[in-house]
Amino acid sequence: MRNVELRDEIIALAKEAKGASVRLAVTTAEERDGALRAMARALREHAAEIVAANGEDMAAAREAGTSEALLDRLMLDEGRVGAMADALEDVAALPDPLGQVSMESTLYNGIELTRVSVPLGVVAMVYEARPNVTADAAGVCVKSGNACVLRGGSLAARSNEVIADILAAAAVGAGLPEGTICAITTTDRAATDVLMSLHGLVDVLIPRGGAGLIKHCVEHAKVPVIETGTGNCHVYVHASANRGWAHDIVMNAKCRRLGVCNAAETLLVDRAAAGDVLPGLLADLAASGILIHADEEALAVARAAGVSEAAAPGEGGLAAEPAGEYDWATEYLGPEIAVRVVDGVDEAIAHVNRYGTKHSESIVADDEAAIEAFLAQVDAAAVYANASTAFTDGGQFGLGAEIGISTQKIHTRGPFAADALTSYKYVLRGAGQVRA
Repeated sequence: MRNVELRDEIIALAKEAKGASVRLAVTTAEERDGALRAMARALREHAAEIVAANGEDMAAAREAGTSEALLDRLMLDEGRVGAMADALEDVAALPDPLGQVSMESTLYNGIELTRVSVPLGVVAMVYEARPNVTADAAGVCVKSGNACVLRGGSLAARSNEVIADILAAAAVGAGLPEGTICAITTTDRAATDVLMSLHGLVDVLIPRGGAGLIKHCVEHAKVPVIETGTGNCHVYVHASANRGWAHDIVMNAKCRRLGVCNAAETLLVDRAAAGDVLPGLLADLAASGILIHADEEALAVARAAGVSEAAAPGEGGLAAEPAGEYDWATEYLGPEIAVRVVDGVDEAIAHVNRYGTKHSESIVADDEAAIEAFLAQVDAAAVYANASTAFTDGGQFGLGAEIGISTQKIHTRGPFAADALTSYKYVLRGAGQVRA
């Protein structure tokens, strides 16, 4: 009986969002941007309430033994709530993604044709751990004239519910229709399966979280899915690399924030550069509490640099251990990194394309031929030369708050924001023409 009630509740929520989406599609940019600014003000005004709810989530997560990396993603303080509000205002300042004409012509029969950007309709978002995604997703959907149904993870249940309620009330208070921002508050996992079965009510599903969640949605959804992939990201240090750049880029890509999808999880180093690059770099990684999973050559360098296999990371010791096949394919989202010595750019490219998740990949090099080969041949949404993978982010790309990082190739790829939540329609204006 509970499953029937749950399904009925979610269908009712989706129907409310569907009704709102019809009215949202004809709102003006000024109306939607005004709502976004009202939503930002509401977050600031209710910051204490949000932080208090988040404190309850944090306490429960700690009691459940949640890792420090996940706790960092979960945690909100007044500064982070303020950043969420800032992001909404940044989205409001972006150009209107709707009504953009991408094609215009007069057909042979005199009919005038234009192709115009329009909202997708109802966007369902399923995500884990990070409550700021609630604000980002709601904001991007409002900007693009879409209604949203948000399904956050149980770890951030209290935070998500409070944030969604605040944003929904602010949007309605600013003149947008009821149902513009809807949130599923139950922690019952069956709710996700119900949501992604609602063909005809939900226009697109966006899963954002771990590999298990994404795989489940891709394999079982009955509605279109924009896949936001995991981030098994690599930094490759070529023999020609500036050694200082290599050190700083690797440390930033790995250590800036451990639990984010653009963090580097594997370091590849040319054999010709290993003697210069690896000793200091591995020692610094280990000193930062990073457990090193190294191939035989890199492990020998680590030992020579004073990194011990016996010590435990994060407890004052420096730790390394032999890498296995598992390590090359793993997104750690924590204080671990895989390290491999390779023979040149071709082997590095082959490794990245075999084990990477098509997210973000970087080469550090001074050799232009190596750089161009890497940028052209690596299959990923974002490829870098001489820069950290940490820049793969909607805000950093000038897109405003992102709704995710797409690792697929159809519809949208990389950080995607308001313009990626649009489709288009052909608008034709005639003067009585009929087809023979």
